[in-house]
Amino acid sequence: MPAYQKRSYRHSVHTKDLKSFQVVVSETDLWVCAESDFKKQVRDLVFMFRHQIETYIGFHPEFMTSLLPLCDDPCAPPIVRDMIRSAIKAGVGPMASVAGAMAQWVGEALFDLSGQVIIENGGDIFMTAKRPVTVSIFAGASPLSGKLGLRIPERQMPLGICSSSATVGHSLSRGVTDVVCLLSKSTALADAAATALGNRIMKRADLEHAAHWAAQIGGIIGGVVIVEDAMATWGDIELVEV
Repeated sequence: MPAYQKRSYRHSVHTKDLKSFQVVVSETDLWVCAESDFKKQVRDLVFMFRHQIETYIGFHPEFMTSLLPLCDDPCAPPIVRDMIRSAIKAGVGPMASVAGAMAQWVGEALFDLSGQVIIENGGDIFMTAKRPVTVSIFAGASPLSGKLGLRIPERQMPLGICSSSATVGHSLSRGVTDVVCLLSKSTALADAAATALGNRIMKRADLEHAAHWAAQIGGIIGGVVIVEDAMATWGDIELVEV
């Protein structure tokens, strides 16, 4: 599993009407914004979902290592089955969706305690809020990094916003993107699809085909792809300066 990386971008998060706190369990590092400090509850949820995933891996080690989709398993725990199905749609290995899946499953489990929940897990976000939220786009050394954001209206939530990069972080990518950022109702799917799309973009000219490739995956609301100073956008998104 990847080593921990300091996530300094979290210091720029502004949620004046919500409580913010961090929960770390082994490789899982969540930044949570909710209506109260539910650190204990989130920690318990992370342990539960990690146990389900790790136990499944114990019986199916290929779940951890495969870079290709695996067959659906009706007997798998729900979070594992969500990852398998998302990976099948995106054409990648199931662990490509683990960060997004963890964010959404923990977030949805908090709905009984908090009407507003934002969970960030290594650049993958699950959110529902009672107001519009702007998510800044970090794209490494690109001159566009940190200058643009996605304004998420209340009507789109709950929503998953997931990113993958060939130049930033520990994501496994065969492409050249500084960032692929995708929106979907399924955070696990957005995570897996961001990896799949990043793998397809091998040169700047491939940006022209990004929207077409994402449409073939299905379930993607919209997205942004940045390679150096070039960008492609599509779908139901609102891009704003930050």
